[in-house]
Amino acid sequence: MPIRTTRVRGVSRTTGSPGAPDSAPGEAGTTAKARTRRAGLRGEGTWGWLFVSPMVLVLGLFMVLPILMALWVSLLHWDGQSNPFSGQADFVGLDNYRSLLTQDGLDRTLFATSLRNNLYYVLLTVPLQTLLALVLALIVNQRLLRGRGALRTTFYFPSVTSSIAVSTVFLFLFQGSGAVNSLLSWIGIKGPNWFADPRGVLSLVLGGLGAVDPQRPTGMLADHSTLGLSWFEWLSGPSVAMCTLILLAVWTTSGTFMLIFLAALQNIPRELEESAAMEGVNRRQMLWHVTLPALRPVLFLVLTLGLISTWQVFDQVYVMGQGAPGNTTLTPAFLSYSAGFDNADFGQGSAIAFILLALILVLTAFQRWVLRERGVRTGRNR
Repeated sequence: MPIRTTRVRGVSRTTGSPGAPDSAPGEAGTTAKARTRRAGLRGEGTWGWLFVSPMVLVLGLFMVLPILMALWVSLLHWDGQSNPFSGQADFVGLDNYRSLLTQDGLDRTLFATSLRNNLYYVLLTVPLQTLLALVLALIVNQRLLRGRGALRTTFYFPSVTSSIAVSTVFLFLFQGSGAVNSLLSWIGIKGPNWFADPRGVLSLVLGGLGAVDPQRPTGMLADHSTLGLSWFEWLSGPSVAMCTLILLAVWTTSGTFMLIFLAALQNIPRELEESAAMEGVNRRQMLWHVTLPALRPVLFLVLTLGLISTWQVFDQVYVMGQGAPGNTTLTPAFLSYSAGFDNADFGQGSAIAFILLALILVLTAFQRWVLRERGVRTGRNR
């Protein structure tokens, strides 16, 4: 297209086609400012990546890289004595996962047993520790309560105590002749031998009611199975020994979550509570309609942390029985450790760890979906 240069009142101007509009006088300056702004943003991005690069390098070296290495090991039959990346280990593909999920055998039975035990552990520990932590936070948040600092320290103290030390103390307390059974004997109750009792709590209750025979279950509960365990074994509930671990977990973790709830309670505007009180709202309505909605993000945090930690329980199981009695305290985390370091099958141990990781991610996503904010959708006006 030809370019014409004209001169109007001493000003040279270049135009394109006869109908093309001329540039506004301020467009050149605006374009220059936009380019400068974009260059500044690119510079800030470069400096930002430069400052976070040490942490990205550390996370990649000590977290991402080991995860990828463990994923490769889960595809091998490796005893830990050779280099898994030199070709000396046998590549078995997904056989480690098949033996845990689809193939009949001892591996799948043990894995299903550990899942059942951990499932009851999660279903009881997470709600109990969350509820107890919230109640304790509401108590120590009372402005007129005397000795609030001492109470906070007392409630939080079990959380900073070594889990190994607390587990050892619980071993003495819950022995057959321990302090717990001695206290129960004062009110005429003969306590069980806690850490040697593999009976399921729900099966004991149903057996006491005459609904089922815990020793010889019959019918649909005995005839059907999932992952190698009968439905009766899935529904028998946590063992008496597992209930002791649940009590230990609730007692040691509720203090930490209490502090999280307490910080959130103190962040609720006081004017909001005062205005609700002026409207005649009682304490129960205040808790249900004012306090709990304000705690929704913190509640999601506490439930997520509790869910992750309970699915990864290991140290208490290691100290208080290593799966005994009768594998009723066996968990996937301890089974992964046992497969690798006791049976020299690191491939299967890594496969258990990745199945557990996938399970935690799925449950966390489901929990996030359940606790999401539900706003009112408005239709488009036509």
